Amino acid sequence: MNPTYAGGMNTPKTALVIVDVQNDFCPGGSLATDRGDEVARLIGEYQDSHGDRYAHIIATQDWHIDPGSHFSDNPDYVDSWPVHCVAESKGAALHEDVRADRIEAYFRKGEYTAAYSGFEGAADGVSMAEWLKERGVEKLDVVGIATDHCVRATSLDALEEGFEVRVLTDLCSPVDEARGEAALQELVKAGAQLS
Repeated sequence: MNPTYAGGMNTPKTALVIVDVQNDFCPGGSLATDRGDEVARLIGEYQDSHGDRYAHIIATQDWHIDPGSHFSDNPDYVDSWPVHCVAESKGAALHEDVRADRIEAYFRKGEYTAAYSGFEGAADGVSMAEWLKERGVEKLDVVGIATDHCVRATSLDALEEGFEVRVLTDLCSPVDEARGEAALQELVKAGAQLS
């Protein structure tokens, strides 16, 4: 990790954004990714070893109440999915290996609609973009699940909002390896850094 990149007194403020590392997206969950458990463990270890380098650590959560056609008994795995991350359920909870005590705010998304980007979510009624900008954050390190869906969407929206974005690829798990790699290349073309 480039020590001049992370937040500090003499560098632009950086936040770590942990995207949707929830039980339903990990092995045993209703919409599991192959590397979900591994990524959750690695993110927890990363919080321990690198957490102090960040001005803020925040997390996003799928938090579905009635998201309409986003849920399907016959999902196409593009626009419709099996039931997952129902609000207040065990599946919607963060994976136990993530250090919840080090997370400052949770941005929940998708209560009544499909939502892939953390920037569609809110914490206590405050949007993620507003929350970060109010605190002078300029750079985001993005990790989580899934590379080809919510990590991708959150990172693209972060770039649109004017943040500098770096995706820590070893700390991300895709639904599909090929689509995950394509998403990373799309992010590079959009201006993100990969590490």
